[in-house]
Amino acid sequence: MLRACVIDFGKAWDTHLPLIEFSYNNSYHTSIKVAPFEALYGRKCRSPLCWAEVGDTQLARGQVSNSTLTGPEIIRETTEKIVQIRERLKASRDRQKSYADKRRKPLEFQELDKVHPTFHVSNLKKCLSDETLVIPLDEIVNENLHFVEEPVEIMDRESNERNKSRIPIVKVRWNAKRGLEFTWERQDQMNQKYPHLFPNS
Repeated sequence: MLRACVIDFGKAWDTHLPLIEFSYNNSYHTSIKVAPFEALYGRKCRSPLCWAEVGDTQLARGQVSNSTLTGPEIIRETTEKIVQIRERLKASRDRQKSYADKRRKPLEFQELDKVHPTFHVSNLKKCLSDETLVIPLDEIVNENLHFVEEPVEIMDRESNERNKSRIPIVKVRWNAKRGLEFTWERQDQMNQKYPHLFPNS
């Protein structure tokens, strides 16, 4: 936007910066639904013609663009420049919108996409740890940082008949974090691996 104004106003672009600022601060912004100046101060900005310092008789007869102009001519020229700058601002916003619209598409979410409503950070509360709930990592992961599933207790016993022979099996409860918590295993294999689960044998 500033580049466009530099092209329009040539070497005198820096003298037009107040008009550019005025136009930008008083242009309607879609994101805030109001002009920035009005959003900040709660009122519309006065014309830049009111910015002249006390004792400045520019409106009566002043120097603008190296030519002597009367008050009405200054007002007309300033108004024309403000209109021109606002058109440049609008063109710049329209161009940015066209770029954004090319990539814009409606958002579609599936179940379990881990999308949550936004909330203010003031709603967050400090997490206070409970030492009774802390589990030492060396008890649940091995040296390769793999989770170690260990049998906790024998829940039930049965016999499975195969080829006219009875095979004793046990229902084992595991400290499983994933998969089944209870499984049926052969008693002789479990007794061999985990003898502490069979104190009476």
